[in-house]
Amino acid sequence: MTSINEINSYIQPQKDKLINHSLYKKIVTIPDLQQFLQVHVYAVWDFMSLLKALQSKLTCTTSPWFASPNPEVRYLINEIVLAEESDVTLDGKRLSHFEMYLEAMRKSNTDTKYIETFLKNVQQTDIFNAIKLSMLHPYIKEFLTFTFEVIDAGKPHEIASAFTFGREDLIPNMFTEMLKEFKLRFKDTDLTDLVYYFERHIELDADEHGPMAFEMIAYLCGTDAVKWNEAAQTAVTSLEKRIRLWDAIEELIDKNSN
Repeated sequence: MTSINEINSYIQPQKDKLINHSLYKKIVTIPDLQQFLQVHVYAVWDFMSLLKALQSKLTCTTSPWFASPNPEVRYLINEIVLAEESDVTLDGKRLSHFEMYLEAMRKSNTDTKYIETFLKNVQQTDIFNAIKLSMLHPYIKEFLTFTFEVIDAGKPHEIASAFTFGREDLIPNMFTEMLKEFKLRFKDTDLTDLVYYFERHIELDADEHGPMAFEMIAYLCGTDAVKWNEAAQTAVTSLEKRIRLWDAIEELIDKNSN
């Protein structure tokens, strides 16, 4: 395996499974939507950790400063960080996409105490302990654990693969499908901030961040077949963990509706 196209072909079965997941048709009431948001927010948060890990690996974030090896990749990652960490909200403020998501949760009357408590625990211990000791669904724990194992392993091409194939390349198609369902089912509920978040991600990832991320992987893997294969396996596992995350949300919705 030596190209983006080959990896995309390799992971197509997992992508198809995600795009066609039965979860989307299960989000039919406001409590269903709130359950989705309370779980999906963990993926919004750990995405930021993947991003900052890449910035740390591919640019200089320490003092004294030294130029990182590839100015193009340096530009790519800094451009993505700029938008993800300090984007413009509907009312003209600057917030990270995670903070925007929390605001959208609050405006839809979705409780944010679970993610906030989890983040406090992360600050007081370490990420792996916080995951292990949490009361999160096992599939959510698996999802988070995999993300931070990839970060902890410290291989830029694997982090970039989880970031790109597991997130940036996936989001436009996946979120477009979700938005269709949300707009159809929740016409009488003000989800303006949430819809803005999803539409903003679709716009950025499809037009800018996705292509940038592919360039980054091509640079990081180069002509090294081992790196390409590791990137491919990371991509597959990332998507499998996302599928299980969706399975967890579906299970929780089914449980709450019984």
